Amino acid sequence: MNRIVSSSGRISPLVLYLLLGLGGWLLYQSFQPGLLDPSAGPRAVTARGDLAEDEKNTIEVFRNAAPSVVYITSIALRRGLFNLNVYEIPQGTGSGFIWDEKGRIVTNYHVISDANRLEVTLADHSTWKAVLVGAAPDRDLAVLQISAPRSKLKPIPVGESDDLLVGQKVFAIGNPFGLDQTLTTGVVSALGREIKSVTGRTISGVIQTDAAINPGNSGGPLLDSAGRLIGVNTAIYSPSGASSGIGFAVPVHEVNAVVPQVIRHGRLIRPGLGISLAPKRLAREFGLSCVPVLKVVPGSTAEKAGLKGIRQVVDGLILGDCIVAVNGEQIADYNDLRDAIEKHEVGEEVSLTVLRDGQENQVRVTLEAME
Repeated sequence: MNRIVSSSGRISPLVLYLLLGLGGWLLYQSFQPGLLDPSAGPRAVTARGDLAEDEKNTIEVFRNAAPSVVYITSIALRRGLFNLNVYEIPQGTGSGFIWDEKGRIVTNYHVISDANRLEVTLADHSTWKAVLVGAAPDRDLAVLQISAPRSKLKPIPVGESDDLLVGQKVFAIGNPFGLDQTLTTGVVSALGREIKSVTGRTISGVIQTDAAINPGNSGGPLLDSAGRLIGVNTAIYSPSGASSGIGFAVPVHEVNAVVPQVIRHGRLIRPGLGISLAPKRLAREFGLSCVPVLKVVPGSTAEKAGLKGIRQVVDGLILGDCIVAVNGEQIADYNDLRDAIEKHEVGEEVSLTVLRDGQENQVRVTLEAME
């Protein structure tokens, strides 16, 4: 006699076959002949009508801007563990955009900073070797060069960032997680934010947006509703490393000032005073709320203007000038001084309010190019 369950606790094969057969019969019975309709076909498609105006605008912005957006792959060289062979390993991806018809590409400095070799993939999926023209790490901007023919290069239209308004619609195009030509939309969430560059220097006037920006979007364009460049997507605020609705973009007025300098000189030429500043701890020790001048560079415009640095005497130090204001703008620390000076160009003259021997004095200094 067959057992339903064997002594080992397993269902016998005969019972298993019977159960499977019963299940098939029940399934068949569920399809009652009266419920079937041999004439069944697809439903008629409901006419959609015209697209909404904002949809048309979004589509137009993407179609016009996408050919200007590129995919950047940074490649590192690594040696094998058990031999001396050198291997090329893709170590990261990012975004960028075509700056001009000569094949210059703008991206974030942090996208390309550790690369041994760079590749740029255009919207038509052609890939080109890229070389670094120059960079401004303090602004997290870099310029690459590719040798693609002019027919493949569509420079992105440049807009304005000084007149942006919170709530204004924006678009981000990039390559999040390696998915090229991805469009996200949002609004300007805030203006005048500050973020840190890879060098630790503050980038001011940054645009905050809720358009989704994820790893791989860095270096891509932030656009206004006219499809013009208004910023370079640079960073996200996220504990998980993915978009949490808070993204940041370097404003285009900064980009449009920095990129030409990088193309001309390979770096950002900063205006300076021809001085070196005392360590912050020294200012704290003396209880100063101004920025003390440590040394004046010989032959500099600061020396010609009569600025004085700290002097060492037998029994200690004698403070020189301590900078209180630039063109009437109060200076509280080193960042304030740098920001105030970098609002001007090399060759411009600024008025420094300095504290000297307990008295405030005005000193006019012509700004000079600094390394």
